[in-house]
Amino acid sequence: MADQAALKEAAARRALDLIEDGMLLGLGSGTTASIFIRLLGERVKQGLRVQGVPTSSGSAHLAAEGGITVLNSIDRPLDLAIDGADEIDPALNLLKGRGGALVREKLVAASARRFVVVADSSKLVDQLGTGVLPVEVIPFLWHETARRLESMGVRWQVRGGEESPFV
Repeated sequence: MADQAALKEAAARRALDLIEDGMLLGLGSGTTASIFIRLLGERVKQGLRVQGVPTSSGSAHLAAEGGITVLNSIDRPLDLAIDGADEIDPALNLLKGRGGALVREKLVAASARRFVVVADSSKLVDQLGTGVLPVEVIPFLWHETARRLESMGVRWQVRGGEESPFV
């Protein structure tokens, strides 16, 4: 059986086959998406012209390093978004956001004509959310959001703690 790193690279390389010159791309987050962005950067250095909208600052940095034009605003739908997943269930439903980029990931996915997930078999689960479920909130009225979660029977925790929350 192939090791996990090789499977991630194989998934990223397969996604790279979908890229055409001139595309406007969503550039996801996570380990497999990072491999994809690095490989895409190699193609850009060979003359491929693409622009990317990153889902995280890490993805933006990798894209810029690879010579990919990074955008934070678009005037048309993305041609394609490539992103990873935290969990995938048998019906191909996804859980994303544990890396802290949930809102940006959702906005990029919703802006894309086509959304492709790059993942290896370690992401397959029988049921989504058996561990931690990410919920990204803004500082404004966040205590109200916490109360609403509690009313649904959810025990919540601020990533980084209330004194220094993850932003």
